[in-house]
Amino acid sequence: MDLEQKMANISGKQGVIQKIAEENDNLVSKTLIELGLSRESSAEEVRIALQKKIIELDSQLPSDWQGLFDKALELVNKSGPALSLSKGFFIKKEKAIELLEKYPPENIPIDKDDFESVFAALRFTQSNEWMHKFFDEAYNDLKPEDFEERPIELKVLEEKWLNVAEKFLEKKYHNVSHLKELGIIFMIPLKLDPIRGKDTLRALAASNGAGTPGEVLRTFLLLLHYLNEVPFYSKLFRKFAAEENFIEKLKSLLRGDVIDVLSSKSYILNSKASWLIIQRYLAKDDENDPRLLIPHINPEAEHWYKAQESLAKLGPDFTFWKELDFAGDFFPSTSSGQVELVSFDLIDQVMTLVKKGEAKYLYHQQEALWNKIFIEYLGRERMNELIEENIIKGYIEL
Repeated sequence: MDLEQKMANISGKQGVIQKIAEENDNLVSKTLIELGLSRESSAEEVRIALQKKIIELDSQLPSDWQGLFDKALELVNKSGPALSLSKGFFIKKEKAIELLEKYPPENIPIDKDDFESVFAALRFTQSNEWMHKFFDEAYNDLKPEDFEERPIELKVLEEKWLNVAEKFLEKKYHNVSHLKELGIIFMIPLKLDPIRGKDTLRALAASNGAGTPGEVLRTFLLLLHYLNEVPFYSKLFRKFAAEENFIEKLKSLLRGDVIDVLSSKSYILNSKASWLIIQRYLAKDDENDPRLLIPHINPEAEHWYKAQESLAKLGPDFTFWKELDFAGDFFPSTSSGQVELVSFDLIDQVMTLVKKGEAKYLYHQQEALWNKIFIEYLGRERMNELIEENIIKGYIEL
């Protein structure tokens, strides 16, 4: 209520929170009707119905890496000049190799002709201690002139990396990742083997591994997400290269710093409206992190929003999810006897599906809802402008 009053004074808009609540109710009701369910349906029934929709999409996507690459690039390039992949601002290749030679990794030969694979492999072949030391020391040597304009690269790692990548896959839960400062999006070559046809009950019961239901769509969405995220950070690298303390700002971006509001001397809850900028999913580490309860906006949620906007261009079956990123509601659970929050967000549901319900993802929906609140007051374009202007400071003061 305090936030609503402050934002109403700033924007001149009244009743925004109620409007969002009503929009959520309408979206949930409409979706339930499409699924053949009702408000009396159980949480388990709603999740299964949403996941059946995902499995049907799986079979409509290419099942090979090159096909997924081509389709993802096609969709992102249709989204307009803001997502142009022609150039990005990244560390020069020769400088990256120089850093590796100065701080050699353990048990990895430095291949100058394939430095992309070597840098990607650092993520899952080196200890956390080595990675932190490399990041802290090697990147201190960087200067703005060590960066150049060049295209983003999509890289499939050779199969020889698959065995050593197993621990990484367990930690990250997926086989697609990226290196923002190098402009590389890389994939560990697990077999893509979608379960074809309409036998969705069989698919929901399938074992993990090859043929995991939802795996193709999740991989495709991650590609779309990183094809939005890498240009976003590249734009910031380019901007800060012309300012003081470039390397400190670069490292802050790469760490995904989020200020500790309890100890920060600059962040003060006062008569103005303050919004944290949380540039990663804190709930992955601690779902009770107190910063999640403070008004905030999240660039990650915006990258996912744009990924889903691109996905919707594939046709009517994909538009089902287009406006549901912030939607969700409570339903009775037959297993717990309590009511449970069910996220209608595509990313939450596809992640839950691939993990076979071992975890019920909710945080993508919750972060999208915080962004939705801000956007209803000041607009999406203004939100993105303010993120760029204040991301290093860590919060927006209106």
